[in-house]
Amino acid sequence: MNLNPFETNNDTVTTSVFGSREMLEPAPVDKIPKHPTTAEIAYRIVKDETYAQTQPRLNLATFVTTYMDSYATKLMNEAIAINYIDETEYPRIAVMCAKCINIIANLWNTPEENKWKTGALGIGSSEACMLGGVAAWMRWKKRREEAGKPTTNPNFVISSAYQVVWEKFSQLWQIEMRTIPITTENPTLDPKAAIERCDENTICIVPIMGVTWTGLNDDVEELDKELEKYNKTTGYDIPIHVDAASGGFIMPFLYPDHKWDFRLKWVQSISTSGHKYGLVYPGLGWVIWRDKNYLPETMSFSVNYLGAEVTQVGLNFSRPAAQILGQYYQFVRLGFEGYKEIQSNTMKVAEYIHEQIGKMKPFVNYSKKICNPLFIWYMEPEYEKKAKWTLYDLQDKLRQSGWMVPAYTLPSKLEKRIVMRVVVRQGFSRDMADQLLTDIANAVAELQKLQYPTTTKIATDNSVKVHGSVYTHTGTGKHGK
Repeated sequence: MNLNPFETNNDTVTTSVFGSREMLEPAPVDKIPKHPTTAEIAYRIVKDETYAQTQPRLNLATFVTTYMDSYATKLMNEAIAINYIDETEYPRIAVMCAKCINIIANLWNTPEENKWKTGALGIGSSEACMLGGVAAWMRWKKRREEAGKPTTNPNFVISSAYQVVWEKFSQLWQIEMRTIPITTENPTLDPKAAIERCDENTICIVPIMGVTWTGLNDDVEELDKELEKYNKTTGYDIPIHVDAASGGFIMPFLYPDHKWDFRLKWVQSISTSGHKYGLVYPGLGWVIWRDKNYLPETMSFSVNYLGAEVTQVGLNFSRPAAQILGQYYQFVRLGFEGYKEIQSNTMKVAEYIHEQIGKMKPFVNYSKKICNPLFIWYMEPEYEKKAKWTLYDLQDKLRQSGWMVPAYTLPSKLEKRIVMRVVVRQGFSRDMADQLLTDIANAVAELQKLQYPTTTKIATDNSVKVHGSVYTHTGTGKHGK
């Protein structure tokens, strides 16, 4: 009889999870296991590999929804096997998607009078941004071709505080990205500076509502005014695409009178993330055009799929349907007032943390007020000179308590400023905020006892780049000029 537990292969359906041979073996890395195992054991192996990770609700780095109620979760789980593109097999999913587009378009004050508004589904806001950018590029290209002019040097204008998708868009479609640096004097996109970078090859300007780096909003209304004068003077037709990945589901509920959307003449498309403040599990994005005239026909692809003609707008073909059900459920379940209450509570918690951080001796808030449920802060300059630690060290201290709070440097001309950011989402309560603030205070108290500088302090004092250990969801910020 072979008594070596590492060589047994006698698991049966009655073998307990922790009595199985799999508990003595490393999880597969390179090759599929030779033998099958029970569902319970397979579940435990996969589950345990993620056991040491931060709990999603303690992840204050991510913008992504980490809580939905049990009915929403049940509804999405029941739709996990549905492929949205199978419109002939699941026609009501397509209708539900169109309903979501209608609802979002009307939240953004669409002028389109057609029953079904013009928009598209995305895997996330990144795909939605791409679709908005591609549409602007194709419209520009068509105008140039009709005028007999070259189409070889397109560009778009955006602040240096862009999200990484715009860098991808620039690279993949070979469209020059002209960035306007954010500065202490202009912490958001400077409309006049943006106009100065435009020319006949500019496909669009991209203001951001809910800047990933800072949480601030670009002034779309002022940009629209400047663009009206510029287009009227030059005869150009440069539009605005608003990247509202975060702000798109904040502005309509908390600041309904603020003009940033289709109430402005030159806003021709807007993208947002359903899986951020749209309150749906990832991944889900939406893009809406002013009306069908702004969505080039060349972006709609009709294919014979499973015996039927299916028209699709998107970079991806197959995509999950569950998130559509989740989005529509949230609209039905919460209604306008429900969304308003959740976003309002989220903002109040963010404002509370912002206020308390501002009272802590080592810190200075980047902005006096916040306009989205996220904000950044940095170390008070005189304190920072004497401190033997940096915000990267505070980041690592908080990780020991389970918190993910990213530290990073700002882009372009502010690249020497190290900041920390908190993103408050649905499910983050005042009590959790107090726990976070207590852990920050305790971590600072420990760091203040250091007798010698940390490695990050030595590095930053010597202008050596330090990379934070928490993903920030920002771009590289290398394109500022």
